[in-house]
Amino acid sequence: MSRYEVRPLRSDDFAALLEVEETVFGAAGESTLGPYYVRLVCDFFHDTCFACWADHDGAKVIAGYVLCFVRGREAYCTTLAVHPAFQGSRVVIRLMQALSARIVHDVDVCWFTVKPDNTAARALHAMLGAHESEVRDDFYGKGDARIVSRLDRSSMERMASRWCRLGLMDQAAPGVRTGMAA
Repeated sequence: MSRYEVRPLRSDDFAALLEVEETVFGAAGESTLGPYYVRLVCDFFHDTCFACWADHDGAKVIAGYVLCFVRGREAYCTTLAVHPAFQGSRVVIRLMQALSARIVHDVDVCWFTVKPDNTAARALHAMLGAHESEVRDDFYGKGDARIVSRLDRSSMERMASRWCRLGLMDQAAPGVRTGMAA
């Protein structure tokens, strides 16, 4: 069995997801999602939200999660978090594999938001082919600036070969060619 298991969120993931949220964001002095949002994600939006589970010190724990919402042909990836014990591992890749497999067939654009000082997330978005399009001030409240990045269908097509090489896709989605240079 693989060290990691990635699957859509379930209702019984609620407590574990809240714990990781507090460990990753709360401990850093950031606002957390809160129980109402986490409950909605676990119970109603699980088809595009994923958790990566791992064995850690004899227990099964959430090593990370990604939350994404789809409306029409647009996706909005709100949160990607990796527990400190698993940072630097393949958790991000495994989460992005699950997410890309789920949405690449159904969306024409995926939006990301990130704090300007979060260089790791910005690098991930760029690696995926997203382009930073604007900075929004007071995004989640006064003084909270966020960079908005956009990954569109043409970027997905341009990046398809690279996504396959990186293991983010097994094969190209319809309308996404893999023969293009990355």
